[in-house]
Amino acid sequence: MAMSPRKRAQTSRIVQYAILIVAAAAAAFVTDWQTVGEKFFNPEIALQQFPGVVTVALKNTIIYTALGFVLALALGLLLALMKISSVGPYRWLATLYIEFFRGVPALLVFIAFGYAVPFAFGIRLDTYTTVMLSLGMVESAYIAETLRAGLQAVPKGQYEAARSLGMSHTRAMITIVIPQAIRIILPPLTNEIIMMTKDSSLIYLLGLTASQYELAKFGREAISSPNAGLTPLVIAGAAYLVITVPLGMLARRFESRTAKLSRT
Repeated sequence: MAMSPRKRAQTSRIVQYAILIVAAAAAAFVTDWQTVGEKFFNPEIALQQFPGVVTVALKNTIIYTALGFVLALALGLLLALMKISSVGPYRWLATLYIEFFRGVPALLVFIAFGYAVPFAFGIRLDTYTTVMLSLGMVESAYIAETLRAGLQAVPKGQYEAARSLGMSHTRAMITIVIPQAIRIILPPLTNEIIMMTKDSSLIYLLGLTASQYELAKFGREAISSPNAGLTPLVIAGAAYLVITVPLGMLARRFESRTAKLSRT
């Protein structure tokens, strides 16, 4: 007797669960848990990472990300407005900038501002300025496209109504269109902050001092200690999660709120 579609789906789920349980049991059986504990979760090595992983590495990672985001948001907004401008040269310049910085690896941009620009122009950029420029200019290209989509998603009637009330173009954009666009693009904007947090690790190229270490550099240096194993990297990864997991939850909350507003 042929099974109904519902029965087949139920049987398929049971088979998949059984396979997963067997695979998990086999992995648990063959794993050398003592070695895993010593190399990945050594309590003594983990305690040695504190308080430096918080007071130096985590703090610097947040500072580097914040500096890059401030520049990226400001520059991204300008590029987005240029991209939708009726003035042709503005659109061309914005498109050229966006395509360039979306097309080249962020690693090259860090090398450029860390070494090439100071050498070519005879100037010296401190670490914070280098991070801000590198992260900000790369991420501004992505944020610009996100903002452009948000600006174009705002109903044109909102802008036209503002203009009919006597508002100038600039005032209508600042007070009516941009605030609504920001609410629309909050979920992808939050995801961009997560990406910037991880990209801040590229600052290791600049030869940081111990007081300038971010999380990835802190973990990389700590594993060179005797018998450290991979525990410092686990601690650094956990510290990244302290930043990225709440941001991910915030992005999902923004998404659900936007979905509710779109249904009303």
